[in-house]
Amino acid sequence: MTATAPVAVSDLDPFSTDFLHNPYPAHAALRDAGAVVRLERYGIWATARHAEVRAALHDPEAFCSSAGVGMADFRKEAPWRPPSLLLEADPPEHTRARRVVAGVLSAAAMRRLADTFEAAADEMVAGLADGRTFDAMPELAVRYPMRVFSDAVGLPSEGRENLLHYARMVFNTFGPRNELFTTAIAENASTREWIMDHCRQEKLAPGGMGAEIHTRAAAEGFTPDEAAMLVRSFLSAGIDTTVHGLGNALLCLAQHPGQFALLRAEPDRARAAFEEVLRFEAPVQTFFRTTTRPVELGGTTIPAGEKVLLLLAAANRDPRQWESPDTFDISRRATGQVGFGFGIHACVGMAMARLEGEAVLTALARHAAGIEHDGPPRRMLNNTLRGLESLPLRLTTPS
Repeated sequence: MTATAPVAVSDLDPFSTDFLHNPYPAHAALRDAGAVVRLERYGIWATARHAEVRAALHDPEAFCSSAGVGMADFRKEAPWRPPSLLLEADPPEHTRARRVVAGVLSAAAMRRLADTFEAAADEMVAGLADGRTFDAMPELAVRYPMRVFSDAVGLPSEGRENLLHYARMVFNTFGPRNELFTTAIAENASTREWIMDHCRQEKLAPGGMGAEIHTRAAAEGFTPDEAAMLVRSFLSAGIDTTVHGLGNALLCLAQHPGQFALLRAEPDRARAAFEEVLRFEAPVQTFFRTTTRPVELGGTTIPAGEKVLLLLAAANRDPRQWESPDTFDISRRATGQVGFGFGIHACVGMAMARLEGEAVLTALARHAAGIEHDGPPRRMLNNTLRGLESLPLRLTTPS
């Protein structure tokens, strides 16, 4: 191996329980260690700095996705499920698949959904703003996207909980074959069957986004089975990331009452506030890429065929990019945060996630005078996602 700079080496384990509970000190250590670091435990490369993460995401030719966006290298081992035609593909195949799904999630489509999403958020938040204690994860952060997303896709009411279990499993399998990985696979056989069955066109409501994916996919020359796989990609990314984005937003606003007071005084800041949540407490913490050739990143030459861990959440708190990065500030212009990825593989559903986040935060500003903890939050551990299992809160009402 030839390197243009000394190779920084670390024994940190980004998938350990301690790391997953509180990644931020380790993120700082990795950023300080170097622009690119060799993680000895797994024999992989990692970057935690914003400039290098963004550069890798912007260069899909050198940092490919088709070998898997998790630690597993699909060129060396069989994936546990057929690879995603969207997330785990490179151009030109990825371009054709993304065109199908992006067409379904157009700006015009989001405008058509806005009134429905806003009304549902207003109804749910108003129902919780009565001074009682509630668990914000199942009662709002899960319940809201499960309803509006599933309705928009055209899924039946029965069995929607499988969406949450499936997405959590998928994101766990992007890590190493640790306990989180193996438990997720072992516990979710029936979930996988439900998802694949309900990705078929005949199981999706006419006029919904799932049915539209099938129509657009057929026009692009995809087979019905391939169209179902595109729906599967949509389902795996459409719930858990938003669930934990909303949960993290509620946590941040409860922990920073001055910021909620600012949001309440200026509800038009709801979109910017959700963007700051995605920067400050990114629901998607990491993704992998694989080098297709020797490539220079941050002054280090990484050989071909190497796995590179992109620490999105660490990049989002890089002091080289952000002033006071460890401060939650909804007046910040968080444009450039990479919580949704960047480049051709940027989250295709980010417009819908932002619509949901803005709707819920606007409703909170309208109906609550304050957001208070009423018990300790309980963290959900996942190899890729950062979120909560439980968040006991109380919404104080305006006097």
